[in-house]
Amino acid sequence: MTNLLSKEKSPYLKQHENNPVDWFPWNKKTLEKAKQEKKPIFLSVGYASCHWCHVMAHESFENQETAILMNEKFINIKVDREERPDLDYVFQKSLSILTGTQGGWPLSMFLDENGVPFTGGTYFPPKEMQGRPDFRNVLKNVSDVYKENREKIISQAGQMRKVFEDLIKKTAVLNQPLEPFIEKILPYIDKINGGFGGSPKFPQFYMFDAMFYFFIKTNKQEYLDPVEHLLTSISSKGIYDQIAGGIARYTVDEYWIVPHFEKMLYDNIQYIDLLSKYYQYTQNDYFKNKLKQTINFINKEFKNDEGLYGSAYDADSDGVEGKYYIWTYDELKKIIQNDFDIFEKKYSVSKEGNFEGSNILIEKKDYNISLEEKEKIKIIENILIKERSNRKKPLFDDKSQTDLNAFFLYTLIQASIILKDDNLKNDTLKSIDLLKNKLSKKIYHCYENNEVDVFVEDYVYYALLLISLYEINGSENNLISTENIMKEIWNVFFDKKTELLQKNPIKNNDLFTNPVDVNDNNIPNGNSIYLLICNKLYNITNNKIWLEKIEILKKSFHALINSNFSQMFSFIKMIDICENNISFTCHGNLSKNSDMLEFILRKYFGRATFVHNEVEDHNFIIICKNRVCSDKLKSIEEVQKYITDNLIK
Repeated sequence: MTNLLSKEKSPYLKQHENNPVDWFPWNKKTLEKAKQEKKPIFLSVGYASCHWCHVMAHESFENQETAILMNEKFINIKVDREERPDLDYVFQKSLSILTGTQGGWPLSMFLDENGVPFTGGTYFPPKEMQGRPDFRNVLKNVSDVYKENREKIISQAGQMRKVFEDLIKKTAVLNQPLEPFIEKILPYIDKINGGFGGSPKFPQFYMFDAMFYFFIKTNKQEYLDPVEHLLTSISSKGIYDQIAGGIARYTVDEYWIVPHFEKMLYDNIQYIDLLSKYYQYTQNDYFKNKLKQTINFINKEFKNDEGLYGSAYDADSDGVEGKYYIWTYDELKKIIQNDFDIFEKKYSVSKEGNFEGSNILIEKKDYNISLEEKEKIKIIENILIKERSNRKKPLFDDKSQTDLNAFFLYTLIQASIILKDDNLKNDTLKSIDLLKNKLSKKIYHCYENNEVDVFVEDYVYYALLLISLYEINGSENNLISTENIMKEIWNVFFDKKTELLQKNPIKNNDLFTNPVDVNDNNIPNGNSIYLLICNKLYNITNNKIWLEKIEILKKSFHALINSNFSQMFSFIKMIDICENNISFTCHGNLSKNSDMLEFILRKYFGRATFVHNEVEDHNFIIICKNRVCSDKLKSIEEVQKYITDNLIK
């Protein structure tokens, strides 16, 4: 046998192409091989910037003795979770079902010869450590159990499928108030550090995005405070790269100081998204600067050779976690020299450091510096960026994911409107053209012509981007493309049994169960985004097919939220947008309405629908909420007055 990963395109899989393990990719041929040989499958799922994936690879997959054991007893399959999010969802959930433990990466699952899981774990060390069994013993024990109980294990597949069906078991609820779900989550907020209590600490932006939406709607301060606290903490602490911008995936501590240093595109998209909305509300320059810095960082450092956006930066460089980002006290003093005292006014640094004897830069609370000192610190930060550029850079996973690229470009359009930045908007429109060209013949996730090469999020986020282009510039072509894509989504992904969109194409599922996922994970769930676009299309076209889909999905969502609300905050928000339906219809020449359109786009982009009717000779805007509409409004003052008088939120 041989390691087949050299033929794969994924940077993560290519990291393992020289392992002595006989790795196979996940495909029908590999699954058939397991059946023919009646051997269990060892499935390893990870991603290129995953620190503990690298650790397990060095300790076990590069070890000759371990590889011999794996090759003898298992069909070994390696999967990039970003290449197959449907598979990752199913087997992460399987681990939780089988063992009651939380999933993560590396995911190490053992499947029967038919691809159905029967046990698993995450990281296994080479020797027993902190209650984790050593990997070789795990391999031997699982192999022995499978040999002795093969028929029994295979016969349990039906039970596993039944558990997955029960995960999306619906209640009889058809409709309900949505705001109480926001109130339910508030007791879990960390009022000292921001975010939710405990560690490790993840931003979970989709929950705070829903809170902010309901704050704008209700003006309840208790919904705004957690958002303000989260953004302040993240922007000032170690999870944020203070000198270059951008955030890490999470922190290992509860104070947002020590990150697990990998930087993911999806986290930064949602940070920019929420920060844009928050800045629009507050007009606070501190957050404006963080917003612009992070956008500049992503646009500079995440672009790949295609001109699109890659996926992530690794946590490690030279095999050391965080080495690229940290500074010793003496190193900083030597670089900064005479201006070190000024630097210390903004940043908390010490000889002891806050991470293994070195310093992760964090801002001092309520620091006060003069304009002149601010300029000097900016010069120092640029010096540190230059100094850091001499270090070995962490690995960049440059693969483009369609869902993330479309989501990020949508977010940049929103940010450009809020920041009133025409250069950013024009650059973003150029990047959108690149994505359109790439997907002109076929929508796919990362790599064309894989057996399963597209997922529902790829379609819906691309559709969201296109309809947003229509909303900002009245382009009929983008509207027509959106409608065609949305119809295709329903045909390819809609599961009639659950009345939800499946994660992968219905007719091309190669997993033991249908991956119908209703959780917000790395990004808001494709089902909720599809509902939002249906609402926009119904407002724009008045076509009843979109209303029918709205009613089907709302009914399904309401029937699921009660048992899963903490993972469905994007659903809660999108249902409320549909039920408090706001639209702005621009009549007449778009260029003559541009001031009014820009004004309302800044306040309502994402929360309302923007419709264009260029047939009219006169220029005016009509505002509607739940089909109750204004008179013709011909100036920003008239628009503002109607919004205020009629509580259009």
